[in-house]
Amino acid sequence: MPPARPTAHRAPAAVARLALTVERLRAELARAHADTAGRSLIEMAAGVLIGRLHCGPTEAAAQLTALAEQARVPVLEFAADLVNQVATDKISAVARDFVTTSAHRPDPAALRLRSAEARVLAAGDTESAARSMLHHALRPLGASAVAIWAAHPDQSLSLEGSAGFGEAEARRWRHVPPGVSTPARRALDERAAVGYATLAEAGLPSIGQHEFTGGRLVVPAGIGGRLIGVLEICWATPLPTQSQPLQRQFEALAELCAATLETWSEHDGAADTADAALDDLRRLTEGILDPCLILQLTPGSAEMPLEFVIRHVNPAFVDFAGRPTSAVAGARLLEAYPLAAESGGLAEKIEYVFATGEPFRTKHMRLAATVDGVPLHTGAQVNISQHGTNVLVTWRLDDGTPRVARLLQHAQRLGRIGGFEENLQSHQIAWNETLFELHGLPPSAQPIALDQLAEHAHPDDRPAIGRFLRTLLHHRRPASTAFRLQRPDGVARHIRVVAEPVHDAEKRLDIVRGAYQDISAQHWTEVALAATRDQLAQTEQQAAERSRLALQLQHAIMPPAHGPMTLHDLHVAVRYRPAEKDHMVGGDWYDALTLPTGEILLCVGDVAGHGIEAATGMVALRNALRGLAATGAGPAQLLTWLNSVTHHLTDSVTATAVCGLYEPTTRRLRWARAGHLPPVLLREGRADTLPQLGGILLGALDHADYQEDEVHLRAGDTLVMFTDGLIERRHESVQTSLAGLLALAEKTGSALDGSQAALEAHLDYLLRYSGADTDDDTCLVGVSVRDVTERPEAAGP
Repeated sequence: MPPARPTAHRAPAAVARLALTVERLRAELARAHADTAGRSLIEMAAGVLIGRLHCGPTEAAAQLTALAEQARVPVLEFAADLVNQVATDKISAVARDFVTTSAHRPDPAALRLRSAEARVLAAGDTESAARSMLHHALRPLGASAVAIWAAHPDQSLSLEGSAGFGEAEARRWRHVPPGVSTPARRALDERAAVGYATLAEAGLPSIGQHEFTGGRLVVPAGIGGRLIGVLEICWATPLPTQSQPLQRQFEALAELCAATLETWSEHDGAADTADAALDDLRRLTEGILDPCLILQLTPGSAEMPLEFVIRHVNPAFVDFAGRPTSAVAGARLLEAYPLAAESGGLAEKIEYVFATGEPFRTKHMRLAATVDGVPLHTGAQVNISQHGTNVLVTWRLDDGTPRVARLLQHAQRLGRIGGFEENLQSHQIAWNETLFELHGLPPSAQPIALDQLAEHAHPDDRPAIGRFLRTLLHHRRPASTAFRLQRPDGVARHIRVVAEPVHDAEKRLDIVRGAYQDISAQHWTEVALAATRDQLAQTEQQAAERSRLALQLQHAIMPPAHGPMTLHDLHVAVRYRPAEKDHMVGGDWYDALTLPTGEILLCVGDVAGHGIEAATGMVALRNALRGLAATGAGPAQLLTWLNSVTHHLTDSVTATAVCGLYEPTTRRLRWARAGHLPPVLLREGRADTLPQLGGILLGALDHADYQEDEVHLRAGDTLVMFTDGLIERRHESVQTSLAGLLALAEKTGSALDGSQAALEAHLDYLLRYSGADTDDDTCLVGVSVRDVTERPEAAGP
């Protein structure tokens, strides 16, 4: 029989272990609440002093500390007295009494030093002392980081404590070998404080050299004339001016560092050994592809002497409960995994390995945790081994539980879904935390059973819930329904519930599992979408009606297909191409008629914009020009009058136009333009534009003058008047597009023989092959001068 192995300290029962863990957490929570209450009380007392003494928050806090010291009572007790006295309206006299009787005002620097001294001496290690020193004494002076170095007889330095630096930077500077010149080493050699305005001025390597390039102050720390360390203070900005009070403050902080190093020097060897072992184990786990936890024994209690804290997890670590790594690292084992305390569970195996030193391996162990209040179980291969004072736990999960758990948590959060499980035999109901929040209940409230669900629903939805329960409990089939939940806080939510029955081995209904989902956002989105859909349909109907009216109005004035006209010795042909989209009805217009004076009016215009406004503006301008032309005035004067009509008689309408008056007897064409493209004249196979006369567009100013020009036409000449829709291209200038039109016109110019058919064919060609791509409407008017030959009358018999 093999010799008996030493056995581990007998662990309490699973329930007792969990109870002790819960009790400790409750005690920590109570202490945290007490600290919070104490801070609130001190803040209330400081607020009283601010209101009564008309000082700032910093001065009030300093006064409160000074007054408590003079009264020789703790600050918290003195704050309670002040708050109690203010309730009886005596605080003003008491506060003034204390302030006027104190002989000296407290020095804020001295208060910071006293606060830092108390916290540094109470700190459990040099690392905590460095953090307290930075927070309470150095950060108010603008410092960004602090390092506490210990000096060793072999001229080496070790970083015993730091604050403000990254973990990797502190680990890299953990040990400085002999012979390496640093600011700390120089201060020790000179046995005096050394300051640098910037780190570049020092020209020496130092901790945080890439992050904090500002000022550095290095102060030797010693006791009884013996230097045992160095205090190094870093600024992100240049070193502040070293006044005498500041120098005394830094020397006092260095003395605190020396006291801390002296106090903990007896533990340095053991601590260094333990930390070195932990670092070695960390480096070992970096290359392991399976999740690893490094556990370290922490002081326990008489009831539970063995407690482990999770000191480190490797990069491959994945929590099977789906929690982030930061929620596991640093926590106690039974706080992170309470269900590990079950009999034969993970905690018991870890204690056995730690007590005996014998490794533990198993191909299958049941691991348990809770996800949002719902138990989650998985199987894993587990290896446990002892390494000095540390325990290494490695597991390999059997399935994709961690990924599923994380997906479950994200799905519940994003979908506002809460799960439940109701045991119909024992009447036990399990809800996750999301479900309590969804129902507006505190986590300590009693979950709502399915048979009571109708009592919490809107009365109109209770029949739907009844059908849901009949399908689920009577017909024993999965069911779902939607209802309005009336929460205790008065908020109504739209909820969808889905559930399925679970039968036992004897086919009896045993458990109901399901989920509630808050679909309020979806419901109101559907309501808003329906309202928007109705509004859109109404808007589309109104837009279609406006487009129809505008199109009818335009067609009444300008039919798309206009027959040819003959006006004295002119053949006139018109082509109009509407916009491709009905709602883009434009304001292009033209006119050609014989005036009472015998002259022929030829004009083309374009009202800015689209729709019914452009169509009505087109009608107004066309009719106005017809009436004005009957006066016998010239084209320039007609456009001046038409500009006034556009500016004063229409609602913010602007337009372009070209106007011509042709005298058949002399074949003289007088013309003017208002911001419009000039006409194109084809003569003897060549095409060219008429001169660019000056003239602003109609309606821009209340009065405008226009230039007028004239040209004598010949038989066989063709004049083309058009709107910009014929030549506009998105990525070309107007000059380039106009040049293209001239070239296009010359291609068929030779075919113009003065006949009506040739003129219409020419216009069709221009309209078909023009490179316009703006989907604008287009108006094109062609005028051809025919040769009129007088025939003698036939002789009588």
